Amino acid sequence: MSSDDVTALERHVLRWSMVATGSLAVLGVVWGILSGSSVILFDGAYGALGVALTWLAIVASRLVAGGPTAKYPFGREALAPMVITLQGIALLGTCLYASIDAVMVIVDGGSDVSAGSAMVYGFISALTAVAVWLWLRGPARHSDLLRAEATQWLAGTALAGAVIVAFAVVLVLDRADLGRAGAYVDPALVLVSCAVLIPTPIRMIRTTVVELLEGAPDSEVQRPVQAAVNEVRVEFGLDDPFLRMTKTGRKLYVEADFLVRGRDWDVADEDEIRRAILDRLVHLPYDVWLNVELSGDEDLIA
Repeated sequence: MSSDDVTALERHVLRWSMVATGSLAVLGVVWGILSGSSVILFDGAYGALGVALTWLAIVASRLVAGGPTAKYPFGREALAPMVITLQGIALLGTCLYASIDAVMVIVDGGSDVSAGSAMVYGFISALTAVAVWLWLRGPARHSDLLRAEATQWLAGTALAGAVIVAFAVVLVLDRADLGRAGAYVDPALVLVSCAVLIPTPIRMIRTTVVELLEGAPDSEVQRPVQAAVNEVRVEFGLDDPFLRMTKTGRKLYVEADFLVRGRDWDVADEDEIRRAILDRLVHLPYDVWLNVELSGDEDLIA
């Protein structure tokens, strides 16, 4: 899939995801206020934040699609990991705030929430989240932004499932004349949900910070590049190169520096090697920026 196709796909998918997120957010906030449920209100606020973050992702996708400019000669691919980092920080902050609020509710004696109403909301939210996540799985293979979006919907599915299970427990407690214990289920569920959700933004932040610091990409990104370079090395009778790579958004930077001795190599040889490597990387879902250098001085390429 070409870079333009990926950009168009991102915008289309993100817009529809934003519509679904916004609809659930409004439902969650209204339902949470009317029912007095902290966990439903948290789910709605989490969704409302998701709308803003999805809008940021759409803006980033559009700017990245502008390509290199005089001011940004290498493009603005770093916007993608920057937006994902902001998403992670915002979601992490939301979880921490909700956790503090839940502790305060528990200290104050819990809250009375209609278990039946909460379970109905949980089923609506879960079915919607699962449907959107399943729809996003295919497009997410082509884009880090869509992968982050799918991760948020998967986290929403887990939260909705927790709501259903927890309030089913409340119904059981009510029938066993232990209804007062059920008053602590709602805030406790917020704490459990936050504990389940927090690893997701932490993982998002950790991954994108590595990109922004120009760290080495994941092994699944490196493997096909290493295989392609090794095939070309054998074809041209070269030694193992000094191979470096980093990924920023959809842009994959690859540098292969070969130490050559024993014969004269010229620019045409270097170009031929570069083309041979690029031909083997054309199938990757990235915009590959490849630099190949041939040198007889090890100090210059090590």
